[in-house]
Amino acid sequence: MTMGKPSGLRERKKAKTRAAIQEHALRLFRDQGYAETTVQEIAAAAEVSPATFFRYFATKEDTVVLDRLDPLMIELFRSAPAELGPTDALRSAIRQSMDTLTDNEWELESERQRLIMHAPELRVRMLDQLYAGIDLLATLAAERTGRSPDDFAVRAWAGAVIGVVMATYQEAAESPLRAYLSTIDKAFAHLAAGLPFGD
Repeated sequence: MTMGKPSGLRERKKAKTRAAIQEHALRLFRDQGYAETTVQEIAAAAEVSPATFFRYFATKEDTVVLDRLDPLMIELFRSAPAELGPTDALRSAIRQSMDTLTDNEWELESERQRLIMHAPELRVRMLDQLYAGIDLLATLAAERTGRSPDDFAVRAWAGAVIGVVMATYQEAAESPLRAYLSTIDKAFAHLAAGLPFGD
C-alpha cells in the first residue's frame, strides 16, 4: 500500500510553497518596510495569486509570526534521548533545528525576529502565540514525563519556559541571532538548575 505517499508529497509541496511566500514577504519587508508592503506585492514576488497567498496565510502578519522550525523542533524534542528531562530535551531540539539553517535562512530568521520586535501589531501576535504555546509545551512535557498535561508541575514548567523566552526576547532584535540563541540556551540552563540567584 502506498496511500500515504501522495499525501506526504502534497504536504512537502505545500510546505515549500509556504516557505517561498514567507521568504519573499520577509525580503520585501526588509527592502521597503512592513507597513508599506501589500499582500498583492508579496503574491507577485512569490509568483502566486492573492487567492493562493490566503490559502497559506490568513493575514500579512502571519508571514512574519509563522516559525517554520516549530514542527522540526517538536519532532526533535520527541525523539530526544529518554534520559533527558524536558528542559534539556528542549535545549537540544533548539540547537539541532538551528543547525539545519543555511546562511540565507539565518539572515531571514534574523530579519523575522527584528520585524516582530519593531512592529507593535506583530509583537501582540507573538505574545498571543507564546501564551498559546504553554498548552503545546505542557503536552510535550507530559509525553516525556508520563504525567498529565494538566499536572501542576507540567504546567508550571511550560509557563517557566515561556517566561524565559519572553525575558530574553528583546535581545533577538538587538543582537545577532546566534548571540541571542546562546543567551536563551544559557537561560534554559539556568531554568534547569532551578533559577538560582547565585552569590
